[in-house]
Amino acid sequence: MPLWRPTLHLLVFSLGCSSATLWAADEPTTENPAAVDTVDAPVAETDNDDEVLRLRIADPYIDVHTGPSEGHPIHQVVERGQMIDILERRTDWFLVRTPRGYTGWVHRNQLIRTLTPQGQPVDISQTNLQDFTEYDWELGVMSGDFDGAPVISIYGAWQFADNISAELTLGQSLGRFAETNFATAHIVHHPFPQWRFSPYFQLGAGAIQIDPKGTIITPEDRQENLVHVGVGVRTYLASRLVFRMEYNNYVVLTDRNDNEKVEEWKAGFSVFF
Repeated sequence: MPLWRPTLHLLVFSLGCSSATLWAADEPTTENPAAVDTVDAPVAETDNDDEVLRLRIADPYIDVHTGPSEGHPIHQVVERGQMIDILERRTDWFLVRTPRGYTGWVHRNQLIRTLTPQGQPVDISQTNLQDFTEYDWELGVMSGDFDGAPVISIYGAWQFADNISAELTLGQSLGRFAETNFATAHIVHHPFPQWRFSPYFQLGAGAIQIDPKGTIITPEDRQENLVHVGVGVRTYLASRLVFRMEYNNYVVLTDRNDNEKVEEWKAGFSVFF
């Protein structure tokens, strides 16, 4: 059995768990106030405090987490009437500074009823298209057609520049005459990341393993290198959900005189954070 087949299944399971965690974070449950953890040192105020958004808590209290998810423990509680400073936003989580100078993360749902120092309501918008263009990581699942056979693949992407990302893809195609597993690494260019329907182009290389399904005589398995180019489009749907479809043209570099060309069409969904 190919070494990466159990890896592909494990990664699909991990992606499902990650997606469930991301969606669960949108509706945090309210817990009893936790004791204040004073392990982290307070952050000193800076000269740029005039540019920081300062809010007054209107709810009985808010929970401050050590990281931007419900999975991170609560280490601070800020009570009604106290002030907090908003330092950074990451999708639906906000990095805040408490009155004691500590920093932590608060979910958007707990900031909806906060007020300005003058007592005016504040509009804390949901995750939107602007957040989509500024993401760091993306995880997705896609399916489609790989040279006439069904294919499923998972990928992870890291955006290290405004319009360039690096991606790793693992795929499996179960055809009538062969089972194909492949892994590719590629660079993706997004020329217009601010568009809601954003096109992209990719160039990469990888490896492919072909396991023929023999009947009387079992052919030998093949392991080859490959290169590919692709084009696609993705669109922001809602919250952290993205729809993506693409076309890839692979060239399998064989030991024979002729290289093989394979076409792939697929579409799927991803989450960004």
